[in-house]
Amino acid sequence: MNTLALAFPHLTMEDLLSKTIFRLTLAAVLGGIIGLERELKRKPAGLRTNIFICFGAAMFTILSSELAKDFGIGDRTRIAAQIIPGIGFIGAGSILHDKAGVSGITTAATIFVVASIGMAAGGGLYVPAIFATMLIYLALHLLGILERRLNLKPLTMNYTIVSDKTADGLVAEVNSILEDQGKELQSMHLSRSGEKEKLVFRVDGTRHEHKLLMDQLRQSSDISNLETTPGPDRD
Repeated sequence: MNTLALAFPHLTMEDLLSKTIFRLTLAAVLGGIIGLERELKRKPAGLRTNIFICFGAAMFTILSSELAKDFGIGDRTRIAAQIIPGIGFIGAGSILHDKAGVSGITTAATIFVVASIGMAAGGGLYVPAIFATMLIYLALHLLGILERRLNLKPLTMNYTIVSDKTADGLVAEVNSILEDQGKELQSMHLSRSGEKEKLVFRVDGTRHEHKLLMDQLRQSSDISNLETTPGPDRD
């Protein structure tokens, strides 16, 4: 506490407890609310990550103002202004691109917004910070449910097929079925399963599209076994 008093000599002990510490605590709590939702959905940026980002943004915002005020270190917003490119660097690291498409866009956007909430809390804008947290939480939770129910959100499914056909014949038949559905064969892997061919592949589509595809695959007399498992979430 003595160190804080030296850093911010114009603040009394009571001010430090009621202002600075309150803002940092609020930032950690608000970041934790969003982080918990992300953690429960097993996203890369979970509880601790969002708490750290929100807390750090609040801390830099406070330091930016207080250091400039007490020690005359340039513009009061200079340090805080560097939060945005720094968070952009972290967000870019959460975006992955592969043959199946791009994933992590929502995670990157969430990190960006959580940093802004931390800046608002650090700047004493309590109502906007709390309102933004509640709005983002509802958007992540409720809109995700709505997207799934209305078949708006593409899902990745892994398909495993066992057949008596030759490898070339099996791939040709599956490709034909996928073309009828307007889909493409992704991440294909062929192997032998006893006397039969085993084909593993990935397809993106809505729940309804996956249901139609599975029904059409099961109608094929050459496919003896069909299994599906959820693929990676591209959220």
